[in-house]
Amino acid sequence: MSPAAIDEVCAVAIAEAFRGDGEILCNPIGTTPIIGGRLARATFEPDMVMTDTISVLAANTLPVGDPDAERLVEAWMPYRDIFDVVWSGRRHIVMGASQIDARGNQNLAAIGDWRKPKAQLLGLRGAPGNLVNHATTYWVPNHSTRTFVPEVDVVSGPGYDRVAGLSAAVRDNHEIRRVVSNLGVFDFANDEKRMQLVSVHPDVTVDQVVEATGFELIVGDEVGETRLPTDEELRLIREVIDPRGLRKAEFGG
Repeated sequence: MSPAAIDEVCAVAIAEAFRGDGEILCNPIGTTPIIGGRLARATFEPDMVMTDTISVLAANTLPVGDPDAERLVEAWMPYRDIFDVVWSGRRHIVMGASQIDARGNQNLAAIGDWRKPKAQLLGLRGAPGNLVNHATTYWVPNHSTRTFVPEVDVVSGPGYDRVAGLSAAVRDNHEIRRVVSNLGVFDFANDEKRMQLVSVHPDVTVDQVVEATGFELIVGDEVGETRLPTDEELRLIREVIDPRGLRKAEFGG
């Protein structure tokens, strides 16, 4: 098996965010997150359920980007039913972030003043409801000072500072599990609830991550390297989940 590429390392890092979740709805959005979610379910988290990205819960491991792939249907999951799962908290979503700051505030709505933005993006979408009801992980394929910013222009998903003054019910359900970028893995597992560097990807240095981040990261004395995929994980990614290599597009491939 040839060595792991950066896209495969990132997919495994996203999969690791689901470790220990058990019987929840795994709901990653985007090609690399979907690969990570399906990989987690096919290996160490078999009790999770996932949709086919359309309307059914599928028992088998589906290839990404293939609407005609055979599905072993476990149950129907129309869009209206997603809200019941959201409110129950039994969901872990992976979302994107056009901007994210040190406290985990996420923006995918607009760049610049929201009254007259320089660029109109997706909007708030479901981010506010996600962040106050269940675990959320972010995937940022292009780590730079334009995405990791001192302050987001618009808050789509609230960070730890925004929810600090809200009710205990909201605070208890609010969890930003991980931030995975093309440079490393981050979390907020510290008393300050600020973003900290957990690991750097192979051939990436801590200095490179710090230079590409527009705010002060918490960096420990020893920062590990993001784990490499196992041979079985590589086989699943390359032959089962993404045989067409669609994941390469986010990495310039």
